[in-house]
Amino acid sequence: MKYYSTNKQVPLSSLKDAVLKGLADDNGLYMPEQIPQLSKEFFATIQTKTLQEISLEVATALFGEDVDASSLRSIVYDTLSFDIPLVKVTDDIYSLELFHGPTLAFKDVGARFLSRMMQHFTRDEPEQSGARRSQKREANVLVATSGDTGSAVANGFLGVDGIMVTVLYPKGLVSKIQESQFTTLGKNVRALEVDGTFDDCQRLVKQAFLDKELNRRLTLTSANSINLARFIPQAFYYFWGYAQMPKDSEVVASVPSGNFGNLMAGLLAKRMGLPIKHFVAANNANDVFLKYLQTASFSPRPSIATIANAMDVGNPSNFARIMDLYNGDHAKVVADISGYRYGDAQIAEVMKRVFTEVKYMLDPHGACAYEGLREQLQSDKPAKGFFIETAHPAKFKETVDEILGADIAIPEKLQAFMKGQKQTIPMSACFEDFKTYLLG
Repeated sequence: MKYYSTNKQVPLSSLKDAVLKGLADDNGLYMPEQIPQLSKEFFATIQTKTLQEISLEVATALFGEDVDASSLRSIVYDTLSFDIPLVKVTDDIYSLELFHGPTLAFKDVGARFLSRMMQHFTRDEPEQSGARRSQKREANVLVATSGDTGSAVANGFLGVDGIMVTVLYPKGLVSKIQESQFTTLGKNVRALEVDGTFDDCQRLVKQAFLDKELNRRLTLTSANSINLARFIPQAFYYFWGYAQMPKDSEVVASVPSGNFGNLMAGLLAKRMGLPIKHFVAANNANDVFLKYLQTASFSPRPSIATIANAMDVGNPSNFARIMDLYNGDHAKVVADISGYRYGDAQIAEVMKRVFTEVKYMLDPHGACAYEGLREQLQSDKPAKGFFIETAHPAKFKETVDEILGADIAIPEKLQAFMKGQKQTIPMSACFEDFKTYLLG
């Protein structure tokens, strides 16, 4: 399989080069040259398969030409070493709980897969003569985070030989628990506390990839959903969610949307044949994608801080991939995707209502997706649906406790992170300061 840039100004790349570079030289995002179709037999028997079995078949269709079967199986099974249950919330609405991994967030799937894929491509390999082994290719992973990406990537790569991880996060705009998950690790993980927003962090990372001097002196790659090996494996759990749904109705999937890698993975799954009827893009106050759906015009703007902070993105990178997938055809986009917007007060109201009525505890991001799905199903009956519950509510303990009047227990996994010593480096939002740091 070859991979092209969404800007289409550079030659096709191999999977290895696309993964290790992260961003194409023309500032575009990599996309697979073809999207493979899965067989009717696969879908006829999907309910009899495990999460790992389903994911391996999907991964083989996507990556089997470039990664040997044994290595790919190891990558998939090691990535998905935790459960992803589908929980019934109401008669028509199910929650796909993606918070049972090491950092209790959905990004554990993509981050763990990427770290193992990158390790596969950077490990020692024999020279052609077989007489000696080559040196490891050192990689510098740059990742901007609005919350959960940083912890998932940092923990996915922690201790991986030959890879240094630099996490950039907006000062004061992530929860204390989220912050503790990537600022206390040390080893090969560095945390930069940027005086700005998530969009500033993302801009710094993108500028670094385009800086000739940095790329001459360092091997830089991305672990955001910019990297195709981060966003593509997120397609696995859409197949798994569908496999667990009742088969007496059509299925709608609702996704809390920030940088849109998660939704893009679902759309990729649909193109591979997954019979999802419709997708919901649930936005918080950062609703530039909803505005696009309504007007066919995409107008990025500075992000707004909300209680659903991982969705605080004013210029989502993966919008370029969605446009590429649909060839910029607005009519086709809105045929597959509906958008909804929820402010902080609405998010809090949804969390309280669902907790009171059915005793299900939502985090702020899942609340957006739940409500978007509920609204969509009112016009999509008799369909049923699942929403992506992206993080354990305890990761936003202060917010959840205040809204629900509760005292949510902190899981042992999170408690362990909170006991660590915070290690951060203050950083301005100026690219020259970031560049100087990287070269130093």
